[in-house]
Formats: sequence, structure tokens, C-alpha cells
Amino acid sequence: MKPTPFEAWERLVDRRTFVGQASLGLGTMALAGLLQRQASAARVDAGQGGAAPLATSRGVVNPLHYAPRAKRVIFLCMAGGPSQFETFDDKPKLAELHGQPMPESFTKGQPIAQLQGSALLALRPQAKFQRYGQSGQQISDLLPHTAKIADDICIIRSMQTEQINHDPAQTFLNAGTSVSGRPSMGAWINYGLGSESDDLPGFIVMKSLSDSRPPQPISSRQWHSGFLPSRFQGVPVYSQNDPVHFVSNPPGVDRQRQLDVVETINGLNKFRDLSEQNPEIATRIAQYELAFRMQASVPGLVDISDEPQHVLDMYGVKGADGSFAYNCLLARRMAERGVRFIQLYHRGWDHHNGIKKYIPEACFSSDQPSAALITDLKQRGMLEDTLVVWGGEFGRTPMAQGDVEAPMVGRDHHIRGFSMWLAGGGIRPGVTYGTTDELGYHAAENPVHIHDLHATMMRLLGIDHERLTYRYQGRDFRLTDVAGHVVDGIMA
Repeated sequence: MKPTPFEAWERLVDRRTFVGQASLGLGTMALAGLLQRQASAARVDAGQGGAAPLATSRGVVNPLHYAPRAKRVIFLCMAGGPSQFETFDDKPKLAELHGQPMPESFTKGQPIAQLQGSALLALRPQAKFQRYGQSGQQISDLLPHTAKIADDICIIRSMQTEQINHDPAQTFLNAGTSVSGRPSMGAWINYGLGSESDDLPGFIVMKSLSDSRPPQPISSRQWHSGFLPSRFQGVPVYSQNDPVHFVSNPPGVDRQRQLDVVETINGLNKFRDLSEQNPEIATRIAQYELAFRMQASVPGLVDISDEPQHVLDMYGVKGADGSFAYNCLLARRMAERGVRFIQLYHRGWDHHNGIKKYIPEACFSSDQPSAALITDLKQRGMLEDTLVVWGGEFGRTPMAQGDVEAPMVGRDHHIRGFSMWLAGGGIRPGVTYGTTDELGYHAAENPVHIHDLHATMMRLLGIDHERLTYRYQGRDFRLTDVAGHVVDGIMA
């Protein structure tokens, strides 16, 4: 009688042999990764004469296209759209026109989110501005701690984007397109460069609890890998309770028993991969092993008891309370441990109403931690190779939403000219780049599109944004699509 396929396979591989082969997984792969890392370092050190060889990476861009200025990115995402008129772009002319109709030459034919059919009246800045530092950068009095790092940051006042509502605008900021299902910038960078850490993900995302108005919802697709292999997507880390879901073993399962399970499962996955060669199987193998290592590394990452009191005071940290301050401190600790892309979402900036009440609250909770992060990185010698970006998906209108004199007046969404700042990682410090017109409606000088921001970020990391592509459905895709220019004027 002819044996079944399973019986034939069973005769070739008995249970003892199979389990013995399967158990090679974790230790062998970890050793191979370390040896590969040492070999890469050796290749860099082996350059002889002439120009130094380009740095290698653990990702697909190997060697790098350019000599990198930054090794990692910390993106401080102010979800909801901070108003530039209360933070970084003072407009005296707007104050003069307060309560008067906006000139039609500024607003005619322009996209509007919620002000359709409303009178478009000028709303003066709700904060005072002064010049700070030797650079004399103009910063609002709502950001006193940021004012202290004026000489360390580059303020861009001429940012532009293409989507005027939150979810598509956040998708555009993160993925360079409003089309859902595309890889996020963190996933692209993780794919291109790989992680420097052996026991933490290359891309980590954190959301702080809002202490102001109701928080802006954030979809998990904002840090998704899209059509890239799923191991490059962002991993959420929580600042309360278990920092990563299921990172703790259940009762009765010790670390050795967990290792046995991981090795056996990965052995099964490897056997299946021999016949299917599916990249998602390889991802599953890698992620099982990374998750096992994270069980040992994550508790030490989030435990800040070893931080000196003066550091805690600098950030304004009270403990593992889910605040933006705690997350900023964790971002520095992640950067020290080799995480490539760290994205912190701070919500509560969607000020359609109550801007007089809510924007001071949003500034208060974000100002000190953001400035402390820059100061801390600088003191540790890490700012020079860490690119920090601060900003939201768009800005706010110079026009009022609601009665200009009412306590709950606000500002609508605005995409034609808004502000962000960058620091470290090859950015020119102490400069203001670009301007908006006299009423702050349009970027008037040196406009910087979101595609340009992405192209510049990648250039500082040593990547040519036009060359990092991924073929999908018959087309080569990239983060900047068919656009994007490196902004040389903000690079040191």
C-alpha cells in the first residue's frame, strides 16, 4: 500500500531529529546577527587611504548612499495641528486687522475645513512674542523652555501639506500620501537602515495622555508597514501598565520554558519556510525571537528609577504616568539603546474653539519636555547624531472660528503655511527658515512641502530618497512618491 505524504515525510524525519534541528533557532540567529554586525564594523574600519568608506547599515541600504549626519530620528508629533500664530510665527499685521474681514486676495479659492459659508475675520495672535538667544529667534511666551534652546533649533515657518482634515493629513505626514495602506516614514527608515538594537524594535511609537481638550484620535495605520514586510512597522509601547502587550509571562511559565516554546515554534516556521519561502514567515520567526529578548529588555527600559533627580526635574517627570514628559525621557533611553525611529504623539492641539484656554495648556505640557530632550541629548553628546522633529499635520487659520471676542473663539485647519522645528542630526541650529505672508496665510519664501521634509530627513540619515524604493504591484514605490527635494538651507 502506498504511504500517505505525511507517512513518507515521517519516515525521513523522526520526532527526535526534528525537535533537535528546530532548537537551533534563537541562539544561532542571535549569534549570526552579532557576527554580521561585527563584520560590518570591520568592513568600515578596513578602509585604506583616500576618502573614508560610506557607513554600512543593517537594512537594505548597505552601504549608505551618503555619509550620514544622523543615526536616528525622534519625531515629536503634535497631533491636531498646533497654531503657528501662538507658537513660532508672529504677525503684527494680523493684529492690526483683528475682527476685520480677511482680504479676498488671500482667501479666494482656497480650501477650508469648517469655515465654509462663515465670515472670514482676522484673529490676532493670542500670545506675545520675543526674540531669544544669540540667534534672535522669535518664539511665543507660551513656550519659555523652548525659548531657552532657541540657538539649538531650526524653525521652519513655511511648511505646506496637501490634506486639510486630520486623518488624511496625518496619513500624509506619516506616509507621504493620503492613500491608506502605504508604509509610514518610520517603516521606510527601519527598512532602509535596520535597527541598531538587538533586543528592541527599530521603530517604536508612544502616545501620551491628554491633559487638555479631548485627544485627537490616532489610527494605528499611521505607523504601519504597508506593503513592506510587517517586521518594519512601529511597535506601540505604553507608559502605563504593561509597556508592551503580553510582554510578561503568564503565571507558571519561567524564562527557560518560554525559550523552549519560542524555539519549537520557530523550528516549525523554518520548516514551513523551506517549502513556501514566504517573507512573512521570516518576519514571524524574527519577531518571536525579538519578543523573547524584549521580555528581558523592556522592563529595564521603562524603569526610570536609575535616572538622577536633576534629570527627572529637567523633564518635569513625576513617574510612569503616561505624560508627554515621561515619554520624552523614554525616547532618550530608547535612543541610547539603538532604536532607529521613535515617534511620540502628543494630542490636544485641535483648537477649533477655546484657543485662549487650551493652547496654553497644550504648550505647558509639551514645552518643558521637548526642550529637556534637546538639552539632555546635547549634554550626552547624542544630539549631533539624533534628528529631532517637532510639529503637527498642519497649522491653524489666521481667521477666527466663532466670535473673535468670545472666550471660546478658535482657529480652523490650515495647510498653506505653518511652522515646525528641527534640531540635531546635521540641522543648522539657531536659524529661521522660510516665511509666510504678512497675514500668515501662504508660505511666501522658501516653502517646504512634507515631501521635502521626508527627503531631507532621509538625506541626513545617509539615504537618497529617490533610490530607496520597493516594488509592489508592478511599480516602484518610495516615501516621497514622485516629488521631494532636499532642503539644503536647513542643513549644517
